Amino acid sequence: MKILILGAGAGGGFPQWNCHCDNCRGVRDGSIKASPRTQSSIAVSANGTDWVLINASPDLRQQINHTPELWPADKQQQRGTSIRSIILTDSQIDHTTGLLTLREGLPLPVYCTDVVHEDLTTAFPLFTMLKHWHGGLQRHSIDTDYAASFTPQGAEGLVFNPVVLESNAPPYSSYRDKVVPGNNIGLQITDTASGKSLFYAPGCVQASPLVESMLDQASCVLFDGTLWLDDEMIQKGFSNRLGSQMGHMPVNGPDGTVSLLNRFNIDRKVLIHINNTNPVLNEDSEAHQYLTDNDIELAYDGMQITL
Repeated sequence: MKILILGAGAGGGFPQWNCHCDNCRGVRDGSIKASPRTQSSIAVSANGTDWVLINASPDLRQQINHTPELWPADKQQQRGTSIRSIILTDSQIDHTTGLLTLREGLPLPVYCTDVVHEDLTTAFPLFTMLKHWHGGLQRHSIDTDYAASFTPQGAEGLVFNPVVLESNAPPYSSYRDKVVPGNNIGLQITDTASGKSLFYAPGCVQASPLVESMLDQASCVLFDGTLWLDDEMIQKGFSNRLGSQMGHMPVNGPDGTVSLLNRFNIDRKVLIHINNTNPVLNEDSEAHQYLTDNDIELAYDGMQITL
């Protein structure tokens, strides 16, 4: 299995266009050692030719143009793509807006839960809007039962299992702050040839027994690294809500991501969906060194992983 990190940042990316926090200011003027990151999205493949896009970032056009693996493979065709299908793990703006960018390449199969489909046909009606381009998105339902495995188009050789995550729905969703199963899922992706698995969970506030089971089985984990501290956004004056209220586990602390991941023997532990305020982005920071000391990697745009 091949995994491409198309974007490793949280909503707004890094630097965020209107943000002047220490990180954003520092990466703009070169005063800190840090790399810009676009908004979160990955792609996976069993053969290196056919790719499944997982989440469609607002920065998707830029991400595809920087990723030759996703360029049209058949040079004889006027238009084409190596993206065979799309999976949405939630209905957040930073994971779905890129669908609009793909309108010229429709129809494409899109896999999502019923709850996500509801949000994207009502409060944020992307599916409805995109019907006007070549028939739109071909929707396939993802069950919330872990046992309901599936293989999306173009991913033959890989098996996907949905993992219900405890997180929050977008502000425009009718399920905001009253989450139901299906608002947010992670994915266990298993390569049937090697038996190795990836666990992808870009938004998770608490580890359920099922999440812990996924961590125990995983060869590689791409896990929520949004905020360093639960009250990070409040401290910096950007929000009046805790990270946990927004649906994210803090990286640091006894109940944080590092503490959780250290309980399991995982070959590669990688944080993704990193907010622009998170001090781990500064590679000279104590927070970044803390990750290094715990054998945890920080995802970056263009990162490639092979399992």
